[in-house]
Amino acid sequence: MRGTRGPEPLRDEDPREIAGYVLRARIGEGGMGTVFLTRGRQDGLPVALKLIRREHAENDKFRRRFAREVEAARRVQGRHLVPVVDHDAEAERPWLATRYVPGLPLDEALGQFGPLPLDCVLRLAACAARALSAVHAAGLIHRDVKPANLLLTAQGPWLLDFGIARAADSTSALTTVGRMVGTPKYMSPEHALGRALTPASDMFTLGLVAAEAATGRHPYGEGGGLVVATRIAGTSHEPPDLSAHPEPLRRLLTATLSSRPEDRPSASDVASLCMAPHDAQDWLPPAVSTAITSLHHTTLPPDPRTSRWS
Repeated sequence: MRGTRGPEPLRDEDPREIAGYVLRARIGEGGMGTVFLTRGRQDGLPVALKLIRREHAENDKFRRRFAREVEAARRVQGRHLVPVVDHDAEAERPWLATRYVPGLPLDEALGQFGPLPLDCVLRLAACAARALSAVHAAGLIHRDVKPANLLLTAQGPWLLDFGIARAADSTSALTTVGRMVGTPKYMSPEHALGRALTPASDMFTLGLVAAEAATGRHPYGEGGGLVVATRIAGTSHEPPDLSAHPEPLRRLLTATLSSRPEDRPSASDVASLCMAPHDAQDWLPPAVSTAITSLHHTTLPPDPRTSRWS
């Protein structure tokens, strides 16, 4: 469990500067790369800069798709959507920068505080669906909707990580270094089977996230990523048991976790099914809100004009 420890010091092997961005701390690390805390070169606002792993950087196909997808993502505008502000797909190791939003990833919140109340889950799903609606309207598929990519803040959840989004009209499965891009435990059946994806794939994975947020358990059970992905791939023969989920969440999960993409609701339909207000203050449980407030005060970097940052 990572808790609310916030950014960590740079390691000896980490770069100290990328394209004029002075790196101040590590925010996180995953399969695609390492995320660093820095500030915008012009406006001084906090920025999260993701440096892509070297093995991906050496894949020419990945570089071309990365350039197309991130350039398209920069045109996406929407509430609850962390914007891409800069990138370089031609660098020795490609990178992209987004606005830094202090908050608590959903996976950490569930690990530390347990499942969220029903109203909170519905608001989470509604806001995430609105963000995905903007993504889909731009012709993109997120491809990696999971608890770690939903950031809880006092103003609502924010959807993160366009690093592996792809154009919706592309039909070939994206793989890098022999691995399919995405997170096996949070794939749609068609993604797990290596088939062409549509925006409906994101709606399935949003359903997985909502189900887990409400119970603290993955709807397809425990096990390693590939084990769970195999169960997801067999949804048409053995769908998950949703009987323990209360209405209206069960209705939402039944729709989004349909095995056939064409049977799933659109992002805008999901937002309507949740019947949650667009903006809701005090939407989180008090313990989670307190942790986020503490995280904000301890991790938001000082103004660059102070001597500490000079």
